[in-house]
Amino acid sequence: MRPEVVFVALLAVATAVALIARRFRLPYTVALVVAGLALGTTRFVHAPHLTKELLYAAFLPGLLFEAAFNLEFKKFWQNRKAIFGLAIPGVLLAIALTAVFVVSELSGLHVLEGFGIGTALVFGAMIAATDPIAVVAMFKSLGVPKRLAILVEGESLLNDGTGVVLFTLVLAAVTGGQFSASQGVLDFVRVAGMGVAIGTLFGYVASKLTAQIEEPLVEITITTIAAYGSFVVAEQFHFSGVIATVCAGMWCGNVGATEGMSPSTRLAVHSFWEYIAFALNSVVFLLIGFQVRVESLLGAWKIIVLAWIAVTAARAVVVYVTVAILQRTSEKMPWSWAAVLTWGGLRGGLSMVLALALPSNMPFRELLITTTFGVVILSILVQGLTMGPLLRRLGVSEKTARQDGAARARMLAAKGAAEALARLIKSGAVHGDNVARLESAMQRELAEADAALREALAAQGDLGQKELLDAQRQLLLARKDAVTHAAREGVLAQDDADVLCAEIDARLLRVMDGESEIV
Repeated sequence: MRPEVVFVALLAVATAVALIARRFRLPYTVALVVAGLALGTTRFVHAPHLTKELLYAAFLPGLLFEAAFNLEFKKFWQNRKAIFGLAIPGVLLAIALTAVFVVSELSGLHVLEGFGIGTALVFGAMIAATDPIAVVAMFKSLGVPKRLAILVEGESLLNDGTGVVLFTLVLAAVTGGQFSASQGVLDFVRVAGMGVAIGTLFGYVASKLTAQIEEPLVEITITTIAAYGSFVVAEQFHFSGVIATVCAGMWCGNVGATEGMSPSTRLAVHSFWEYIAFALNSVVFLLIGFQVRVESLLGAWKIIVLAWIAVTAARAVVVYVTVAILQRTSEKMPWSWAAVLTWGGLRGGLSMVLALALPSNMPFRELLITTTFGVVILSILVQGLTMGPLLRRLGVSEKTARQDGAARARMLAAKGAAEALARLIKSGAVHGDNVARLESAMQRELAEADAALREALAAQGDLGQKELLDAQRQLLLARKDAVTHAAREGVLAQDDADVLCAEIDARLLRVMDGESEIV
């Protein structure tokens, strides 16, 4: 099948899956993986293999840049102890614990001779990086506190980079037979540090250029160069392309966008990267499903389950230790968040690609690849599907099983009765004093229903605020659409329409940033 046909087919499948997932309220990425598994088993579409080259050339830079571009640096820095703790020493500890747990579990099976701590460390390094895309999307729909979402997303952005660097160092130590702790630390600092420097340079230059230009399409192109250029240059010199792209994205999003872009340009850039992230995520999660061979997973199911338990247990130890330490600092958090951070540590395509990149002479290579694929699939399906119920059970989702449902029902009933009363009065079915009595009673009922709904929304905190902001965004978009339509019809001069649209875009940005205003 020709590549362009495959690409169109993948987008068509992703679109259909998105509609089905929305209809049945399933996590979109989980549905994509299931669709990929089904289509891969039937060989309906001959999709390309998810190789390291493909992931690095097409998917990873765009996904990382979009996430970093939209991550508010101020809030990221306010939670730096938790994020850096989980992403650097936390990843190191997770690798070590995973290796210990895996070796102890497999030794009890007496099925693998020669599977030692070195091989287990390679597996731990491959599976260390988390991929919270499905979880973060669920956070947005369930009204989870913004700080928790920042912790999950911020940690993932950093541990992608630290995970890749540590995997390279661990693999070299295990296959090369020599390892020096001091040299390992120096290599880590060099690779990660130069990644930071290259990403910062690209972000700084891109931000300066966008400040000098007022052309949305050109500025979108500049951010694209920053995303992929920083990754390519860093990887070319054997530094961390992941960290470089994250730094470039954070710089462009927090400096370039706020200081160098007009509101209209910023909205255009935001929309562009939002679509890029959607398209890349859709294809990469489909390819994860295509990559897996169900028969291979079934053949090693016992080892896969044990490995998944080991990975999850190691994650739990890291998270709970980190949260315990943070309780003594200004960044303390509820213990219920520790459970969310643990269960939200899904694994994704990066782990699978690292497994495929293992050298051909690596001991237990095929088993490591199969086990990694199995753990990724289990984490996406089991943890992804149960995250929503867990959030509700812990009360982290601001009681989004909709505690305002009864209040909304009363408000809808009262409005329906008020409309029916208006029709009765208009038709002459009610006369005289009865009109005044019924109208008075109806106004009282509407006021009580309105007060109950306001109280329910206020009790839901972030979710009630989200509803208000969503409504304001829709009203502002309606205004912009009316102005644009009037300009097309010749009712408004184009210059006047441009001025009005720029004002509306500025208000839209404030609403998108969480600032409520009267529309």
